[in-house]
Amino acid sequence: MWPLPELNLAELKIAAKEFASQLNNRAIPSLFGATDGKAVGTYVEQEFRRYLSERYSFTLGNAAAGIDFPGLNVDIKTTSTKQPQSSCPFSSASQKVYGLGYHLLIFEYEKSDDPVSRTAILRVVTVIFLEKERTADYQTTAGLLGILQRNGNVDDIVAFLEERNLPLDEIGCRTLAERILAEPPKLGYLTISNALQWRLQYTRAITLAINGKTEGVESLYV
Repeated sequence: MWPLPELNLAELKIAAKEFASQLNNRAIPSLFGATDGKAVGTYVEQEFRRYLSERYSFTLGNAAAGIDFPGLNVDIKTTSTKQPQSSCPFSSASQKVYGLGYHLLIFEYEKSDDPVSRTAILRVVTVIFLEKERTADYQTTAGLLGILQRNGNVDDIVAFLEERNLPLDEIGCRTLAERILAEPPKLGYLTISNALQWRLQYTRAITLAINGKTEGVESLYV
């Protein structure tokens, strides 16, 4: 038997599109009546990994790696159209400015239940790929870029970061401000809420992907 080809980013994107098409309108008894988005997300992500494992060779993520495909620096997110959001581990406050540090492959779905067959029906609405440089918070990066365009200094940036209530002490805030002045961030497309875990909201990124022609975000399936 021939060895499976090594998975790369281009093939991951193609596979995500093909998988979404196959998953669409599948009857799933185990998800009938499920109201927990985590259960649906786990199902979709496990099925996608199984789909890939039959076609490609790749390294699966684990709890230590923190993301699904560490070799490609990609994490999978599955979210309902009703509330396109999920959580992710908090690493540092700078993630809100410079991004999470990895790409996101986001599956957006609608779920309905068929009471006759007692099965759940999943419909994949969109699949998008968000580059790691664009996984920062939109309002934070937009505000910082505005300050830099107006020739703002470190003190201006510190004041802005304090207003945004980033989880930083005084020294950390100034250190980040100095980095921002020397290394301006790119505009992020997520809404990231402060919490013990980041709460990521995807509506803007999905809209930009579907509209097309926006750098750093790509619609793979719609």
